[in-house]
Amino acid sequence: MNNPEARISAALADRYRIEREIGAGGMATVYLAEDLKHHRKVAIKVLRPELGAAIGGQRFLAEIRTTANLQHPHILGLIDSGEADGLLYYVMPFVEGETLRARLSREHQLPVPDAVRIATEVASALDYAHRHGVIHRDIKPENILVHDGRALVADFGIALAASKAGGTRMTETGMSLGTPQYMSPEQAMGEREITARSDVYALGAVTYEMLSGDPPFSGSTAQAIVARVVTEPPRPLLAQRHTIPPHVEAAVLTALEKLPADRFGTAKEFAEALSSPHVLTSSRPGSSRPHVLTSSRPGTTRTSRLPALLLATALLAAAWGWLRPRPAPPPSPVYRFNVTLPLDAAWVGDIYSNPALSPDGTLLAYSGRDSTDRRRLYLRAMDRLDPVPVAGSETATNAFFSPDGRQVGFALDTRIVRAPVAGGTPETVCDAGNVRATWLERNTVVFADGMGLRECTMLGALSTLLASDSTEKFGHAHGLPGDRGVLFGIQRGATSRLAVLDLRTSKVKPLDILGSNPRYVDTGHLVYVGPDRRLRAVRFDLARLAPAGEAIILEEGIAVELGAAVMALSRTGSIVAPSSASSERTLELVDRNGRAERLFPRLGAYFDPRFSPDGRRIAISVGTDIWLLDRFQGTLTRLSFDSSASRPVWSRDGRQVSYVREIGVVADLRSMSADGSSPAESLLTLPGIGLWEVLFAPGGRSLVVRTAVPRDILLVALDSASPPSPLLKSLADEVAPAVSPDGRWMAYVSNESGRAEVYVRSFPGMQARTQISLEGGTEPVWSPTGNELFYRSGPALLAAEVRAGTTLEVVRRVPLFASADYAADQTHAVYDVAPDGRHFVMVRNLGGTSHLRVTLNLFQNLPR
Repeated sequence: MNNPEARISAALADRYRIEREIGAGGMATVYLAEDLKHHRKVAIKVLRPELGAAIGGQRFLAEIRTTANLQHPHILGLIDSGEADGLLYYVMPFVEGETLRARLSREHQLPVPDAVRIATEVASALDYAHRHGVIHRDIKPENILVHDGRALVADFGIALAASKAGGTRMTETGMSLGTPQYMSPEQAMGEREITARSDVYALGAVTYEMLSGDPPFSGSTAQAIVARVVTEPPRPLLAQRHTIPPHVEAAVLTALEKLPADRFGTAKEFAEALSSPHVLTSSRPGSSRPHVLTSSRPGTTRTSRLPALLLATALLAAAWGWLRPRPAPPPSPVYRFNVTLPLDAAWVGDIYSNPALSPDGTLLAYSGRDSTDRRRLYLRAMDRLDPVPVAGSETATNAFFSPDGRQVGFALDTRIVRAPVAGGTPETVCDAGNVRATWLERNTVVFADGMGLRECTMLGALSTLLASDSTEKFGHAHGLPGDRGVLFGIQRGATSRLAVLDLRTSKVKPLDILGSNPRYVDTGHLVYVGPDRRLRAVRFDLARLAPAGEAIILEEGIAVELGAAVMALSRTGSIVAPSSASSERTLELVDRNGRAERLFPRLGAYFDPRFSPDGRRIAISVGTDIWLLDRFQGTLTRLSFDSSASRPVWSRDGRQVSYVREIGVVADLRSMSADGSSPAESLLTLPGIGLWEVLFAPGGRSLVVRTAVPRDILLVALDSASPPSPLLKSLADEVAPAVSPDGRWMAYVSNESGRAEVYVRSFPGMQARTQISLEGGTEPVWSPTGNELFYRSGPALLAAEVRAGTTLEVVRRVPLFASADYAADQTHAVYDVAPDGRHFVMVRNLGGTSHLRVTLNLFQNLPR
């Protein structure tokens, strides 16, 4: 059987069904096939038998294995590879688009913005590959796919494998590596050491062809082309097409320099030059010819010097290019993959570390912990491996980006601040507490503070009220394109609906959508969290500020906290969310020396464990409900059925378990019997106040309540109609309250000094303050006897021995064990101490918080 198609079809029949040949080139033939296991279309590329023989199966698989690890939005990924019946093949996603060659054959020249965008996207892919030690060696229009306006680079690795096979063996095949029109001079001359600058040259040649309609050099034979590549300069572009911006011509000609040292050092530099007009007036160091273009240069005269007929013809052609009907772009394949964050910059994983994406989806901001367990904001470019910390961002929360993506804003203590993504000291925008904000195109910041929408300028002034209603609670603001309006959630009673503030009329328009956390994507979709915690999308008419059509469920596995989806969403539709591995945790019993034993064999999304007063049972959040673990029976039993429950707390007698139930942006305290014999009932709702954390004061008839926004601590009497009385209320954040067993003292965390520290005051008078922690502290928990206060500081759990008199005195502070591997939350204790005072129940992270899931092209495939 000498027919390659028949051979590969037979050899791969158990995995793929070959449908037809869809392309062929000098090195390989491409077949459309169906992946039988996953029921999807794929493209199988089979190397020509003589090329495969020259390379060798072992070498090919070794090199293709290297390129298989390249994951980038503009690189066509690798699904599978191998050797079958003596044929070397690899499998890629099938893209229902066209090659750049096909588009050039049809259009000859591309519009300048299209050419620059494609070149920039290809440069981004090349820069990523180069930084991972991979050089393409065969950039040409045939290896660039274009679909939905986006470029994908294919065929990484074939030329690399072939080049390593050796010159003699390749010569015997009669094939050369690369295509002469796009080969760099050093590659054309057969130099063995090819650098990233060779790919820059090839991309320069492709860009030249997109702009002019022809490659920079052509000839009747490959030898003639190579001779011109090595000896002749390319023709200036402006002499052929006057609408090309001079800085674009300068960038292309620099990329086409003969000597590698005279070209751009990286593909990223080439991309920046294509989009930066200032490059026009600067010659590159070491360049043999500065590409400085002025109006006196031959062939670059102003439009006014063109003959009238030529100008009219050009304008008519341009108008036809703009106005002529274009076919609808084919759908883009949806890509999903995980990115791993380094352990010294792992995602924190609490609700205030909600990640954010720049509008174009190229930059991720998230709250992480460094190697000393300090919290700070990190920026990670999507084409880079390592995150970079933002200076001055310790304790930062709730990141958001400017419309141009050049600055990142975030909440810092009681302020909203901004900082350049390229580096710089954060600057205060305004005082606003810990809020989620949105940056409008008119260079102001809008946020919801619970009772209304507020706006502040970049000058540090006080915020102004845009909209409010005494009967409603506002939350999660998000600006629309062109400052058309601001989306937000509006809560009345137990119902949360979406609304939009029309910035042209200053009127609030309710939307007929139940949900919260609204966002807008440039594909024309409004995205929000429904009451069932599913992520949905609906078409949205910007002109009418109204939904159009039926909502579609996007995801069911995205975590939702306080009505907010724990995910980042760019205006282009890219999604970054914690991967499913983030919920892989174990529940452990840890002694004072750090020795741990697993309390329950199964992994799960455990959080907030709390011992019963007798220590036999543990109430714990598992996913979105409360469960009870019986330590002696070894059983884990579901207690609540609200699908929105968290932060359990035991009554003092151990008969009741209470928890916070969240519906949209409204929360109430519910209580039920610990044996499940009676249904849950609402114990406390505070209209207009965000209920976040609750604990029972001694006696059981009063509650200590920590509010969500602002972060204050209140005392609420259950058997009285009196309004809540403030225990701690200031411009600082006061969180994580903990009342001592005898009811005389209350520990809490405040950032009044500029960082989180643990303090103790008398209870309920709140006098005689004592600072417990010295170098930062969070998550205070009292020992059963009240003579110790445990807290976390940096990567360790500490015990502060205290002595009570008229005030509370710290006798000594003793580090117990390293706790960096256990779940943590700066605003709330997520561990508990056993009644014996010698053991702790803690939740161990299994590394999941270092993994984030990226989804691309999801919105481009939604029904129109």
